Amino acid sequence: MAERLRLGIVGAGAITQVGHLPALKRIKDIEIVGICDSDLPKARALADRFGVPDAYSDIEELVEYEQDLDALLICTPSHLHESHIQASLASGLHVFVERPLALTSTGAQKLVKSAQRHERVLMVGANHRYRPDVQQIRSFVQSGELGDLESIRAWWFMARAGRVGLGWRQKRELAGGGAMLDLGLGMLDLALWLAGFPAVDRVMAVFADREREKGVEPSGTAMLVLEGGVSVHLDVSWRFVGPGERFGLAMRAARGSAHINPLAIWKDFHGVARDVASSGAHSRETPFALGLRAQWTHFVAAVRGESSAPAPQEQVTLLKVMEAIYASADSGREMTP
Repeated sequence: MAERLRLGIVGAGAITQVGHLPALKRIKDIEIVGICDSDLPKARALADRFGVPDAYSDIEELVEYEQDLDALLICTPSHLHESHIQASLASGLHVFVERPLALTSTGAQKLVKSAQRHERVLMVGANHRYRPDVQQIRSFVQSGELGDLESIRAWWFMARAGRVGLGWRQKRELAGGGAMLDLGLGMLDLALWLAGFPAVDRVMAVFADREREKGVEPSGTAMLVLEGGVSVHLDVSWRFVGPGERFGLAMRAARGSAHINPLAIWKDFHGVARDVASSGAHSRETPFALGLRAQWTHFVAAVRGESSAPAPQEQVTLLKVMEAIYASADSGREMTP
């Protein structure tokens, strides 16, 4: 690999525009060499805006003409992830892909095996793990300072205006699911990661009335019981009526508790609860932006062999749990992943 990782981007949608490109332009170890989108004028305009030299309308063109590529960022609609990742790995490229890894756990398992076979890094967008507030909570959980973990609650509510242009996300054959997959997968990842990824014993889920003709749910709730007795509660919505977006996580343990937005970590000191969270250095960047940039730094280190990437098999586990959540919502019964 050259001194700087040469990166191509596939997909010029919102997450690329407001998330990845602003983060990537601040990482000196990455050089963005081309942007690809089926809407070529859109790709060209975005490339010009961020000083990227080339724009393409097809992933094959990007790979063919940028022969010194090291990796691809894939931000295409979910149903295209599997084929785009397979093509990238077969071309000898490392891959950073927005979640979900695939539409099914079976498809995800194939991609994990392909990455192993080609000896390439395959990383899935999980920027919430890298948020500085979440990192603080994780350190207290891992150290055992808060005692045994007992429950985790996670929620993500988007106001109607935040999901006006749902587009392909409204079609289950393209998106794989509605709000639970779109918003809940990231929260599920965060909850299981904080808990150390124990097995999920059972799942119960309830969705708001689906738009049956489109096959997606606008909101939903899932309750999980993990091996060892820890409970997880997920609550998500695309049609939240309130002052704006709501994103948060709270956890309770035997000797303490913690939550984000705002960050607080409460620990028991001889019967008195004290907030022991560190305010840290002030940053103008949001926790979202800081987390995204930190994950990209980790990706570069993993490609260089300086660090291990998160186990891709975790993504297979997440999708198996999601499949159980959807099966429970469909059947009205408790399920085991």
